[in-house]
Amino acid sequence: MIEFNTRGFMPDKVHCSHILVKTETEAKAILERIKKGEKFANIAKEVSLCPSGKNGGDLGTFGRGKMVKEFENAAFALDKGEISGIVKTKFGYHIVKRLE
Repeated sequence: MIEFNTRGFMPDKVHCSHILVKTETEAKAILERIKKGEKFANIAKEVSLCPSGKNGGDLGTFGRGKMVKEFENAAFALDKGEISGIVKTKFGYHIVKRLE
């Protein structure tokens, strides 16, 4: 199944940040913090389990096939600046932000 973002197409590469936590409860609390205006990168530095957390969650630019399917689907469906809901993978619970 091909997914489309609001521009109607899927880019070949995306630049994203993410926050990775162990539980859905933690992920829900992080989404609330983001909705209240806390900076995504600051939260990533504070709580993310991924080594990218020290860089504000920045994963750099990546193409298709580089991430697990659930993560990739979420990342490529986002518009620039948009933040995903909770994305569950075998690694835990992610919140993804499209940077470019």
